[in-house]
Amino acid sequence: MKILIIGGGGREHALAWKLSQSSLVSKVYASPGNAGIAQVAECVSSPDAVEADVTVVGPEAPLVEGIVDRFRAAGKPIVGPTAEAAQLEGSKVHSKRFFKRLGIPTADFLVAENREEAEAALDRFKFPVVLKADGLAAGKGVIIAHDPAEAQGALDTLRGRLVVEEFLTGEEVSFIVLSDGRNVVPFAPAQDHKAVFDGDLGPNTGGMGAYSDSRVLTAAETEYILDTVIRPTVEATRFTGFLYAGLMMTAEGPRVLEFNVRLGDPEAQALLYRLDCDLAQVLMAAAQGDLAGARLAWKSGPSVSVVAASGGYPGAYPTGIPIHGLDEAAETGATVFHSGTRMGASGFETAGGRVVGVTAAGADLPSAISAAYAGVTKIHFEGMHYRNDIGQKGIRRYYKDAGT
Repeated sequence: MKILIIGGGGREHALAWKLSQSSLVSKVYASPGNAGIAQVAECVSSPDAVEADVTVVGPEAPLVEGIVDRFRAAGKPIVGPTAEAAQLEGSKVHSKRFFKRLGIPTADFLVAENREEAEAALDRFKFPVVLKADGLAAGKGVIIAHDPAEAQGALDTLRGRLVVEEFLTGEEVSFIVLSDGRNVVPFAPAQDHKAVFDGDLGPNTGGMGAYSDSRVLTAAETEYILDTVIRPTVEATRFTGFLYAGLMMTAEGPRVLEFNVRLGDPEAQALLYRLDCDLAQVLMAAAQGDLAGARLAWKSGPSVSVVAASGGYPGAYPTGIPIHGLDEAAETGATVFHSGTRMGASGFETAGGRVVGVTAAGADLPSAISAAYAGVTKIHFEGMHYRNDIGQKGIRRYYKDAGT
């Protein structure tokens, strides 16, 4: 079969890399793709330029804009939600009201239509408090304000309609399923690292790294999340495609922080690296509404993906900077997924805030972390920065579970 991937980031590179390994796939296309994706797929400028047996959509913007509706109207099989269902990510206000209507556990919140209402809403919550921009913000529309001064600064940054929300404590977990509108197939759990600096400090980003380890959730927690969060959502919306629940594991149980309507990035890199079955077969089943009885198989060892970012990210950053050491990173055994790269006159160069995600696996989490960082340290470009603590929360959990 021929498969088309919509998008051009690290998530889409991981999809192309995995799908190109399938014996069922004769050709992988990507639109628009990137310089790394071009190594395993044919990049095309327009998704209408090719005829594919199934299309999978990576980023959220085309989903919110209705690409799934358009493809289905033309009789083209596609994996993703309709524009209406994509509002679960497209509007924070819509999703929070959806949670409340269905009784899905989430943080207490108020909706503010303007700054005056937002300032009034702040009086209803203790600090720290969470402020969220209503629309799409590429993972950067959330600010945690620890005091009134930070809250006022956040209101200067986040204009328009906002969600003002109770701050929850615990560990975040990324829980993703694939749905055909009736049936759901869960992915292994993962944990993202959104803050730009070590120790979860600094502003939020689209994600500075992730790891996947089956021990992140127990079997009982997984079933609870499926029963209280995922299945009610799919039943209410007939959701198709990838549904991502960003969860906070609180002392009172899982609480939904947000929904995304696509694979996470960089979670996709870590998850697809661990996936031990034919992704193309599962995607086709999802597009055909035939996921009943489908299961995903996983390699036993954890995987880790570390993002190398441009200087200045998540703020303004330069582009066109030569990237060195990609071959040396691959020689360590890690896989380098390209997020923001292009081919320049002298080779690969930067073209985005998150440049590459270096991904590796191991028999246990410490060895997977070591393998990923062994690859990261081989890569160099001016201004490059990355977090040094991706997976360390899991390490603390690992040694606690081991009784040491």
